[in-house]
Amino acid sequence: MTTQKRWADIVLNPSTLQQLEDLRTQLQQHKETGYATKRLKPGYRVLFYGPPGTGKTLAASLLAKELGGELYKIDVPGLVSKYIGETEKNLGLLFDNAEKNSWILFFDEADALFGKRTGVKDSHDKYANQEISYLVQRIEDYPGLQILASNMKDNIDDAFIRRFQSIIHFPLPTATERRKLWEMALSGYQPVEEPIDIDLLAGKFELSPASIVNIVEDIKQNTGVVTLDLIDRGIRLEMSKQV
Repeated sequence: MTTQKRWADIVLNPSTLQQLEDLRTQLQQHKETGYATKRLKPGYRVLFYGPPGTGKTLAASLLAKELGGELYKIDVPGLVSKYIGETEKNLGLLFDNAEKNSWILFFDEADALFGKRTGVKDSHDKYANQEISYLVQRIEDYPGLQILASNMKDNIDDAFIRRFQSIIHFPLPTATERRKLWEMALSGYQPVEEPIDIDLLAGKFELSPASIVNIVEDIKQNTGVVTLDLIDRGIRLEMSKQV
């Protein structure tokens, strides 16, 4: 995964932004030592959690870009197999290749792989819990940077939560942040047939950064002319996805 965007292009809650700044500093400091710490094994593990479209993937891409590392997004559903032993085999190949090539790993929708263990009711539950135990060991032994993204922190098994050096919440933007997002998305998109009330858009519609960008990009690709009617149609479409 690569990105042409810069840190100035990401709009976040001030608390989230400060935590990311602190994380950038920590990662730069740990880069030369293999992310080793006194308390934990080498490697650095981060959890980004929050609703879809709030900047988790972009933040991961920007961190990798700044560190000069290759970021690989892991196909979590592709790793998980219904056949006994296959998931561990897939994970083993992944981590072996990643360690050999010093990849930065990004597990999007991590709940499918890092979710809470179940009570053992049958053999399927037993092997599912064995997979999690194996995964705990592999992520703990991995010497590089790993970033997990999830919609909800509570969905992640406690065995993983204890091993994160950094946990950062990405909430939906406030009206102030949405105003900035609308301004950035609409800048340079001309002609505009009628004035756009950005304050109204920002205050009335609780949209994610990704939704705001999608609305304007779709209008640009389809017509090239931004109008209130097209924005309204785009907002209704994006909000219908949240139901």
